Amino acid sequence: MMTDADTRLLRIAYEEARAGFDEGGCPIGSVLARGGQVVAQGRNQRVQKGDPIAHGEMDALRKAGRQKSYADTVLYTSLSPCMMCSGTIVQFGIPRVVIGDTKNFGGNEDFLRSRGVEVVIAEDPDCIALMERFIREKPELWAEDIAE
Repeated sequence: MMTDADTRLLRIAYEEARAGFDEGGCPIGSVLARGGQVVAQGRNQRVQKGDPIAHGEMDALRKAGRQKSYADTVLYTSLSPCMMCSGTIVQFGIPRVVIGDTKNFGGNEDFLRSRGVEVVIAEDPDCIALMERFIREKPELWAEDIAE
């Protein structure tokens, strides 16, 4: 179930994804929130920083810095998290994840659920359309990002 805060925070994740696309990178954005407020936001920076693990979720978590606990946070991501990011969500004990797009990439939702994470799938039209455009325009970069 999406709340008004979920819609607003997922939109910030989308804007991060859009900024990454405009920079020539992979359009995946993420927000870590607590109580409906942004703790940190980030975007995939693999191309921009030449860092193979600088995924959107990882960028937001790095920017959040050390947290005593993640038990009261929600992670918003414009695209379904890969296994690396899903493992980090589980490792940090983030209890809820809101995903903008599982149509272009997905598969780890069941893994997250099996570890007790509440997974909300929005299938946001803007998130889906941006990723579709990226895959169409930059298939080589997309294949690199998902390690194919």
